[in-house]
Amino acid sequence: MIRETGRVVAIEGDELWVETIQQSACQTCAAEKGCGQRLIAKATGKTTAIRVLPGLCNLESIKMNDQVVIGVPEKVVVNGTFLTYFLPLITMVTAVILLDQVSDNDVVVALGAFSGLLFGGALVRLHSYLNHNNQDVHPILLEQKVIMP
Repeated sequence: MIRETGRVVAIEGDELWVETIQQSACQTCAAEKGCGQRLIAKATGKTTAIRVLPGLCNLESIKMNDQVVIGVPEKVVVNGTFLTYFLPLITMVTAVILLDQVSDNDVVVALGAFSGLLFGGALVRLHSYLNHNNQDVHPILLEQKVIMP
């Protein structure tokens, strides 16, 4: 399980929105001074919040700006990358191969490639919708960090 510390920026019913930036890798990364994520966050003051499910934790004790530890299963990163990036490409290439066998018109093949890419994107969106509350594919709350005054 990949563990990351973040700050609670919103609480909506049975879910949290947590803002994180992976500080641990920022100091050791060779691109520390030129990292796009770090530079954009500093320049715009905007960071990304992610939706976190409660897991086994009680949300009643958590307030805005609390520090929390969230966990993401390693397989989610690998499977999510494959699904998000490769599935649309695979459907696009499949559409091109099939239409190339059927038609000699390059415009038809190009439109098929675009349609295959859109179809793959729709499959990714469908998977996201069907797994909206699945704790196996979403970050979950592991613990609330207690900060001593």
